[in-house]
Amino acid sequence: MYLEILTRILSTSPEIKLFSSGLITSVLFSISITFLALCLIYLFHERYHYIYAIAWMIVLFILFSSQIIYQDIFRTFYFVQSITHVDQGLSFRSVVISAIFRNLWWMILSLLIIGIYLYIEIRKRKKHLMNRYSWKTKTLFISSFFVLFIVSHFLSILFVNSDERKHEMYFHAYAKNYAVEKLGLFTTFRLDLQRNVTGWTPIIDVATKEPEHNEKEEPPTYENENKEDKKEEKIEQNKLDIPFDELIEETSEEKITQLHRYFQQKEPSNKNEFTGKFKDYNLIWITAEGYAPYAVHEELTPTLHKLSKESYQFPNFYNPLWAVSTSDGEYTILHSLVPKANDWSFSRSGENDVPFTIGNQLKEKGYETKAYHNHTYDYYDRDISHPNMGYDYKASGNGLNITRMWPRSDLEMIEETVAEYIDKDPFHVYYMTVSGHLEYNFIGNQIAQKNRKFVDHLDMSEESQAYIAGQIELDRALEALLNQLEEKDILDETLIVMTGDHYPYGLENDTIEELTGEPVDEKFDIYKNEWILYAPEMENEDVVIEEPTYTLDMLPTISNLMGLDFDSRLFMGRDVFSKEEPFVVFEDKSFITKDIKYYYPNDEVIPINDQDISEDELKAMQQKTDEIFYYSTLILDYDYYSTITWNKEDGKDEVNE
Repeated sequence: MYLEILTRILSTSPEIKLFSSGLITSVLFSISITFLALCLIYLFHERYHYIYAIAWMIVLFILFSSQIIYQDIFRTFYFVQSITHVDQGLSFRSVVISAIFRNLWWMILSLLIIGIYLYIEIRKRKKHLMNRYSWKTKTLFISSFFVLFIVSHFLSILFVNSDERKHEMYFHAYAKNYAVEKLGLFTTFRLDLQRNVTGWTPIIDVATKEPEHNEKEEPPTYENENKEDKKEEKIEQNKLDIPFDELIEETSEEKITQLHRYFQQKEPSNKNEFTGKFKDYNLIWITAEGYAPYAVHEELTPTLHKLSKESYQFPNFYNPLWAVSTSDGEYTILHSLVPKANDWSFSRSGENDVPFTIGNQLKEKGYETKAYHNHTYDYYDRDISHPNMGYDYKASGNGLNITRMWPRSDLEMIEETVAEYIDKDPFHVYYMTVSGHLEYNFIGNQIAQKNRKFVDHLDMSEESQAYIAGQIELDRALEALLNQLEEKDILDETLIVMTGDHYPYGLENDTIEELTGEPVDEKFDIYKNEWILYAPEMENEDVVIEEPTYTLDMLPTISNLMGLDFDSRLFMGRDVFSKEEPFVVFEDKSFITKDIKYYYPNDEVIPINDQDISEDELKAMQQKTDEIFYYSTLILDYDYYSTITWNKEDGKDEVNE
């Protein structure tokens, strides 16, 4: 109970509160698990009880302290699966050590409590005050503790079932921070362990109704505005000729059938004036570590400023933070799917067929496709996920030779790699940068040290200065990239796409407020980011998408802009230039539409344009959110894309990916 309360006091998550009904739940579960621990301890000789008790307390201390330190760094708690990748986490030793020092006071206090208990038990034994029990007495204790465990656990479940949100977190959903708020850290971890062992998939009340129209019907047609002409204009759609009816008949797997029916009844997006606008262009796609709009300064980062201002504009673009940090961020960007709870989705995807990633789509079109990362090549298992997306992949330790420092230089990565693809026609390159990584200081961050002279004059905190100094390296890298494209006279034939992997959560909220000049809204606006979509010809265009957009929209939008043959129904995001309604979801199942923001933890509806929505409309949106999470998980778990067949444009060759 002490550790549960400590977690609530120390948490940086806005969802987790000290005084809430979730505290009662965590106390009830603490009592329950303590009775079970006592039951097990009394199975052994009383001479060793204190040893087992100390061992149990140390296990709890390690679990809670590691989770709290992880949350201090990443603003979320880790999954059980992350323990198997602890060696990767330890590569950020300086970051971990800094977090430990920030939390040293309560860690010492917790160890002191364990030490006091140990001291008392040793003193008792020296004075021969140790209790001895007959087997009858011990059997009575064990059976009593077990009954108390069952009763207290039953009462805990009753309390969980009395609250719809607790019930949702315990039995169905899995938003890490919110689960800790509603159930407590130990119970959340225990559920995570159970689900990891059993291969759990969330269950929701999904719609599996028959489609309203026959799959083979022609797309809808609309009358030309000239009524005298009475011509009908055929609207083309971004969809493939997938024989869903046949696929449903051929499968005996219920989950695959659910997926077929779900995608069959979804309406494909229409092709539009932006379809194929950048067909046959080279494509450079960048996920920039810790990038956010407040990294952009006209004088300090002129290239970022140019790309930002001359790009298509997405003023309401969101980059949600997911449980596995950068890896989940990349996954949403490159797959247009929500990551699976309690799993490393990007790593898992490396075992599946993923024909609709931009790398595989363009590789099939004859593009040279390469991917680079200036950190360790197998971090987050990128050596598995990236080749599977169609890339010839290089990173530090796997063919990319750049100066060993922390973090490594984005500029060096560009200078080292451009020559490998710039003479290819056409090419697609994916970069994952690292120079903008936390921590933001001038002690352990060598990129910030390198660029410190450019930010020393700023009337800002050291953390703000160090953050901007890290992004200056990204700016220099982009400058070098644009210069080389221009020298080869191919900049006009190249589309550049960029956003951050997540907002820079390594910054204190006060620092973010200092950089933005306004208060931080931790519900939604903290996740606002920038989507750079740039080609030189855009300089004279005025394209602004005011509707909410997010990372899952990037893949379908770029697929449409590149004029690729894809099925818009198979993505959880949308082509933002289509007429499809915007829908942005977050890890805790909050969402944003064109009319409202819905904050799940508080069951709060925030109107955007003073338009009220009914309870039924809200429930429909919540159902849609559940389906996005549910079907994203099934696609990953059941390698869904490998089950699809479709006909190519010429109608002759059937492709079975």
